[in-house]
Amino acid sequence: MSPIEAVATLLGLANVALVVRRSLWNYPFALAMVTLYAWIFLQARLYSDALLQGFYFIVNGYGWWNWRQAKAEAGEVPVVRLSNRARLGCAAGAALVALGWGALMSRLTDAAFPWWDGTIAVLSIVAQILQSRRAWECWPLWIVVDLLAIPLFLVKGLWLTAVLYCLFLALSVWGAIDWTKARA
Repeated sequence: MSPIEAVATLLGLANVALVVRRSLWNYPFALAMVTLYAWIFLQARLYSDALLQGFYFIVNGYGWWNWRQAKAEAGEVPVVRLSNRARLGCAAGAALVALGWGALMSRLTDAAFPWWDGTIAVLSIVAQILQSRRAWECWPLWIVVDLLAIPLFLVKGLWLTAVLYCLFLALSVWGAIDWTKARA
């Protein structure tokens, strides 16, 4: 546990709590958090997670813009649902990309747990895109990501990050419930 991990943990808690509440203020916290976590994951040789932070930085910029536009039009950040076809496409695409990314990380790097870490990274990308688009389906996917990430971070000795992901898990359940109500 390092002071940087502690700060990143606090930023992450604030970020996700604000996402659940559909607050635009989640984005400054997200940008600071992912910057710190990029460094943390590089140090732990979790390269997929480190690269994921760069992706998060870019998609959080897009999400900030998208949420601001939606709020300006609707007076709040509206929640949308994917069609069954879109859900199936996301699932199939994520599975194929996770297989490819895991294979790539396994062959080309000294990554710790390349398949596990790679799967978490790919599912996180899909969840982050869905979240940026205000899709309710991001929450069940975040729950899966959290359930996969917690034991990985424990194995790597990232205790605060594992605790953070336990809290993310609870917040993801809250988000799924709250966003369901927002759609009603």
